[in-house]
Amino acid sequence: MKHTQMKLSNLGQIAQREWERLPKRFKHIELSAFVIMPDHVHALAQPLPLPQSAGVFDLAEIIHSVKSFSGHQINRRRGRRGSLWQDERYDRIVRDEAEFLEKWQYIMNNPVKRDLVQRWEDYPWLYIKNN
Repeated sequence: MKHTQMKLSNLGQIAQREWERLPKRFKHIELSAFVIMPDHVHALAQPLPLPQSAGVFDLAEIIHSVKSFSGHQINRRRGRRGSLWQDERYDRIVRDEAEFLEKWQYIMNNPVKRDLVQRWEDYPWLYIKNN
């Protein structure tokens, strides 16, 4: 099996940095995993409860912030303006531990499935939270 080499550009590294900084910038989200693929990103994140409330922080606002901040930085480097990321995202509610593990495995195995590496551990743009 032949594996394709992938290298993040300087602009891709901006996106990676923003995903890695997400838990530091937003104390109200738990980021369990993410993977940067050649043409998309997968993330497993959980909005945490609002202080003194029955609700949780809005995941859409958090993702918008990541896209907006990284998009502005990337556009500044490119000397461009306007929208960079697609507006769409595919949110899924994870209902139990079995479904969580299924999504976690999917994220980890995505680079292997796309023939970017032989083992997920060898993929440098995969983030797994250390517990």
